[in-house]
Amino acid sequence: MASLKDVARLANVSLMTVSRAINSPELLKPETLKQVQHAIESLNYVPDFSARKIRGKSSRVSTVGVLALDTATTPFSVEMILSIEQTARQFGWSSFVVNITSSEDSERAVRQLLSQRPDGIIYTTMGLREVSIPETLHKSRLVLANCIDTEKKFPAYIPDDFNGQYNAVNRLIEKGYRNPLCLYIPKETLAGKTRREAVEASWKQANLPFESLIQYHLELGDEHYLDVVSLINSHIDKNKKPEFDVIICGNDRIAFLAYQVLLGHGLQIPKDIAVLGYDNMIGVGELFYPPLSTVVLPHYQLGQQAVLHIIEERQSHDIQYVDCDLLERNSF
Repeated sequence: MASLKDVARLANVSLMTVSRAINSPELLKPETLKQVQHAIESLNYVPDFSARKIRGKSSRVSTVGVLALDTATTPFSVEMILSIEQTARQFGWSSFVVNITSSEDSERAVRQLLSQRPDGIIYTTMGLREVSIPETLHKSRLVLANCIDTEKKFPAYIPDDFNGQYNAVNRLIEKGYRNPLCLYIPKETLAGKTRREAVEASWKQANLPFESLIQYHLELGDEHYLDVVSLINSHIDKNKKPEFDVIICGNDRIAFLAYQVLLGHGLQIPKDIAVLGYDNMIGVGELFYPPLSTVVLPHYQLGQQAVLHIIEERQSHDIQYVDCDLLERNSF
């Protein structure tokens, strides 16, 4: 890897001149700056910003460190990491990610992150959940994205699941659906509980009979996704006549299975049965046929707002809810 000395040697200038080209380019003559920048590009030199910060506070580059619990290693929420990087870069900040691979790995990850002396820290998770913040982070500039801490001490940006689900069900009611089969994510999850409450609130607001709601929560664990098949089948009689006119799915993975079961029975979507998803999994919704109507989890906006919380030095320590918009395609 090229060093500062290598750049100075190639540009035929002093180490101080190279340092000024990186930290205070306005102090150099245009031709000198161009000479140094050409050397940097030729050598593919990368400035060591962390070392500069340790030596003093003159560095103008600030850093956001990201603790990623399943966020950077799953396709469902990786957009959050992308938005953190892009937003930080837009404001002249840098960012780096440290993955937490398990609860036992948390201590190692925190040590690794703090060793880089970040100016702010974002704790992210795949799937809305409660997390316990290590004591060593309590004095840091910390903000949470897609999670809340058990003691509610730290600012957090999370999806507005209640209004997202509520507004989507209102739209179903507006379109005339009256007999939903609701297949929620596990009741132990924060989102699973909230989204069910939203469905029931929308139903109550519309003065519709509560008994017309057919509601189930899946059990915890990916192996229980296949339970969707038997749950749907149990509400289709031997003449292939469903007891429901729409399936409200806890996420797009449930919707994927619902499509297969319905089409297997020769039922057309949405002519015979409508389907509503939740999440808007990246690159997946348009692959459903017909394209799936779903509620969008705002992963990009969560990351963006968390970074801005740090950069703008926002003082709020409350939970901030980010809108979950309905993306209406062709499944209802």
